[in-house]
Amino acid sequence: MAHHELSAPLSDAQVRALRVNDTVTLHGTLYGIRDATQIHMFDRGRKTRFELSGHAVIHTAPNVKKVAKSAACPAGYEPSCIGTTTSDRMERFTLPLMTQYGVRLVIGKGGLRDESLNAFKELGGAYLAIIGGAAALETTWVEAIEDVDLDDLHPESLWKFRVRGFGPLVVAMDSHGGSLYAQVKSDSRGRRAKALASLGVKS
Repeated sequence: MAHHELSAPLSDAQVRALRVNDTVTLHGTLYGIRDATQIHMFDRGRKTRFELSGHAVIHTAPNVKKVAKSAACPAGYEPSCIGTTTSDRMERFTLPLMTQYGVRLVIGKGGLRDESLNAFKELGGAYLAIIGGAAALETTWVEAIEDVDLDDLHPESLWKFRVRGFGPLVVAMDSHGGSLYAQVKSDSRGRRAKALASLGVKS
């Protein structure tokens, strides 16, 4: 296991150096995205003015407070609680995020499926996992909301966060076909079979 301190945009070499069970801490720009954002981008043909190539996105619809624009709040929003939502229902958007926008890292909770794992392997990407219930801690890692696009979808807008020390996050899926979720599934099946065998039950 290794720890990586990363600032986007990321190179192919940086992303492919990540391995399952490594940890990552992010600095600089991080984009927030969720279901409605991606439905509008990929099903309804809307475009964003943000340059996402080489960047990381996090599955979130943050709680924010509308405030006057200032140096501290350049987008006119103050972060109240920036938590992470379950990724699975956004599985179908991983490939277009990578092919059409060049996204390299996806951050969320609960994991993604084989289609995403294949995209990470082919195109060079990874899934970074956050433990559920850590929203209050995550919010402390966000220095400011720098900008926002597609804001008519609020709170499922496309958010541009400035982060510092965002992590450590666990590499749960990598570009080499590694998946922490597959490992856990295999291990749990093995333990189940062993437990059933000890009871004389055929699995």
